[in-house]
Amino acid sequence: MNIIPVIMAGGVGSRLWPMSRELFPKQFLSFDGSESMLQLAVTRTKGLTNNAPLVVCNIDHRFIVAEQLRQMDMLKKNVMLEPRGRNTAPAIALAALHVLASGKDALILVLAADHLIKNIGNFHKAVTLGTEYAKNGKLVTFGITPTAPETGYGYIHKGSSLGEATFNIANFVEKPDVQTANKYFESKEYLWNSGMFLFSAQKYIDEMEKFNPDMLAVCVAAYNGAENSDNFIHINESYANCPADSIDYAVMEKTSAGVVVEMDAQWNDVGSWSSLWDISDKDANGNHIQGDVICYGSKDSYVKSESALIAVVNVDGLIVVQTKDAVLVAAKDSVQDVKKVVERLKEDSRDEYRLHREVYRPWGKYDSIDLGHRYKVKCITVNPGEKLSVQKHFHRAEHWIVVQGTATVTRDDEVRNVYENESIYLPMGSVHALENPGKLPLILIEVQSGAYLGEDDIVRFEDRYGRTEAR
Repeated sequence: MNIIPVIMAGGVGSRLWPMSRELFPKQFLSFDGSESMLQLAVTRTKGLTNNAPLVVCNIDHRFIVAEQLRQMDMLKKNVMLEPRGRNTAPAIALAALHVLASGKDALILVLAADHLIKNIGNFHKAVTLGTEYAKNGKLVTFGITPTAPETGYGYIHKGSSLGEATFNIANFVEKPDVQTANKYFESKEYLWNSGMFLFSAQKYIDEMEKFNPDMLAVCVAAYNGAENSDNFIHINESYANCPADSIDYAVMEKTSAGVVVEMDAQWNDVGSWSSLWDISDKDANGNHIQGDVICYGSKDSYVKSESALIAVVNVDGLIVVQTKDAVLVAAKDSVQDVKKVVERLKEDSRDEYRLHREVYRPWGKYDSIDLGHRYKVKCITVNPGEKLSVQKHFHRAEHWIVVQGTATVTRDDEVRNVYENESIYLPMGSVHALENPGKLPLILIEVQSGAYLGEDDIVRFEDRYGRTEAR
């Protein structure tokens, strides 16, 4: 049977703020300057299958996912969009239904987009072990060999042995307290629950029908009402009515067909800054340093600068992370509380929990350089051949100054090219569009002026990316 990777790319990753934001969460970030976590998840399936992965994500993240898959030549009409997150059990059901809609059964390898695995060889070995069980109707999960008495993970209690590194499942257990975690670790009978699975699409649907028929019925109706456009599978809005539950609760804790394969592959779910420090390269003093950083007399710290000089002097065990619009300073043993900062930002209706200063769009990106009373300044980058929507604004006028490339600008009934070091004025209420006809990125400075400068002050008349919402 073929293996089709199914990558779960939902989630917010609030404990990795300020790098992770609601509209650009951790699974799309690169923490070492190379591939993003999503791209790493795709890469690690190579050698197991030649099939492109099916990526399941929130509709708000569709263009980020598409661009990151496009960079890998893995964009194959394989991005499934949930109108609302309903946890893993229904998301996997949608993926299984999609596989079965192709007309034949296959094994689906369920992976999370926000995990890191350093030992790819052992990962492949564990999946290969699990494949024979999955072919024979088992629902395989992968348990990680613990390296410490971790309280941040759920555990799987190993039952009787079935063969090499494979066991029946005695039971799943919740995240333990410190004392219980120590008992689990010392007993050698418990594995970390990785949230990775392997089973046939049909077997999963059969078990859903047995244990959660109401959930499955909503998923079937939502999938049957899906619409395909370009590289996206738009799940019907009725999916929002689906009960939300994890695969562990909905299926794995109830089925008699579950088995666990033990995996020792340097796995980490990167759930916090301290866990990222654990797996990062460090200097002789235990510091991990990225960017423009001066570190004097400091130990066991994680210091990351995106765009400014950071100096740390005689500090130990700190997390210091700077982005263009925020700075986090936290004790390494208190990073679980970073999510409380995100909650406060939400309560105060601040944008820093949702957006970075630099925001990605399907046509490129923009960086909000400055904001003051009745004005906003952005640096806009439009990728070659891309075009912003035909639109107008009720409350602001705009000035565009081209600093690189050529802009084809529509302004009401006029279409003209604007070249480097030239500018154009777009009055309030004018119908306008911006396009990059060249082969290099178009970069311009946009100065907005007016009484209201929110991103939702937009009326779209035409959009090649199918957007109707403000973002």
